[in-house]
Amino acid sequence: MIATLLFVAFLAMMFVGVPIGAALGLAGAAAIALANADSQWFGLLAVPQNFYAGLGKYPLLAIPMFVLVGSIFDRSGVALRLVNFAVAIVGRGPGMLPLVAIAVAMFLGGISGSGPANAAAVGGVMIAAMSRAGYPPSFSASVVGAAAATDILIPPSVAFIIYSVLVPGASVPALFAAGMVPGVLAGIALIVPAVWMARQHKMGALEATLPRPPFWQSLREALWGLAAPVLILGGMRAGWFTPTEAAVVAVFYGLFVGMVIHRTISVRDLFPILRESGELSAVILIVVSLAGIFAYSLSTLGVIDPVANAIVNSGLGEYGVLALLIVLLITVGMFLDGISIFLIFVPLLLPIMNHYHWDPVWFGVILTLKVALGQFTPPLAVNLMVSCRIAGVRMESTVRWVGWMLLAMFLVMVLVIAFPPLALWLPAKLGY
Repeated sequence: MIATLLFVAFLAMMFVGVPIGAALGLAGAAAIALANADSQWFGLLAVPQNFYAGLGKYPLLAIPMFVLVGSIFDRSGVALRLVNFAVAIVGRGPGMLPLVAIAVAMFLGGISGSGPANAAAVGGVMIAAMSRAGYPPSFSASVVGAAAATDILIPPSVAFIIYSVLVPGASVPALFAAGMVPGVLAGIALIVPAVWMARQHKMGALEATLPRPPFWQSLREALWGLAAPVLILGGMRAGWFTPTEAAVVAVFYGLFVGMVIHRTISVRDLFPILRESGELSAVILIVVSLAGIFAYSLSTLGVIDPVANAIVNSGLGEYGVLALLIVLLITVGMFLDGISIFLIFVPLLLPIMNHYHWDPVWFGVILTLKVALGQFTPPLAVNLMVSCRIAGVRMESTVRWVGWMLLAMFLVMVLVIAFPPLALWLPAKLGY
């Protein structure tokens, strides 16, 4: 009965507009208090202990740093220079700007770990450029929102860091390596319907008349941005620094590029950048810590094992259970952000993963693909919200375009499920 109250209280608070983190923490604290009715205050001591325990994990130090990296590169003009370089390579013509938008979003995924930050950086440059070339704003918003979803697959990824904290058998370097091939496949899969729709509906008629940037000049300007993922990921592979230290190195590299090389960031800009990053990091980490209270109440009330046993013994079989989880998590992904989904569902899914002996790294990539799909699935897709705000359109207007891109990324997820080596080959090759 207390377990039922835990979920009812959580859902009720969500529906009346209580922030996700507060709803998790309050529902968990109420359940702990009721479970220890005879010694309520003593039982409630678990609340501050688990709040701190949720934060006191070394890999979580990387989150505020990668969020800060995203803000720095957003303001440094790196995205614009990468766009010019990509256009210089692929040229002008119908469907080329959507291709460039997706390619640049994938590349920026190797610098920042935040999908909404990626959508803001790419959308700020590409939506205006696509509008000038004759693309409808709703189509441009759909392309940028979908492209930014590859961010949580291509390392560094905040979602993978959260997952590694929740699942002891999955290290951050192994997850980063495992996300690379599926992330690239997801990007390529998005390019196909984006270019096809642009040509089918004769969009971008003005694109061919726009000037093509000179190749060598755009390469020189984009070089510092191109070097960022090499520094971050290459440094981790070479053993120069851990993922957490890599985030700090990326911050100083981004400041050097923005303040010394491009001179697009002044000392006066540092305070707004730090404030913006601090606010976003605080939101993420408070949700993480409050979810720790919710997870503790789940485990102490004995909810996890009965739910896992019910799913395992449902008669659906291994692939039936996997299909059920896909439907569940994609549906939930329409309403919740990826971090919240991981914090709520991963403790419940771990016993199922262990029962079927699924590889924890492969399972983490599958979960992240589901979350990536949710990030641009209306009605409450976080990436799509950002790109629609930049484009000045309502989210309903994107449905006719974004559906094809959802199907393309869904097929990539099916491929990774059917062929686990797509995710596991690179970690094994690199010795993780």
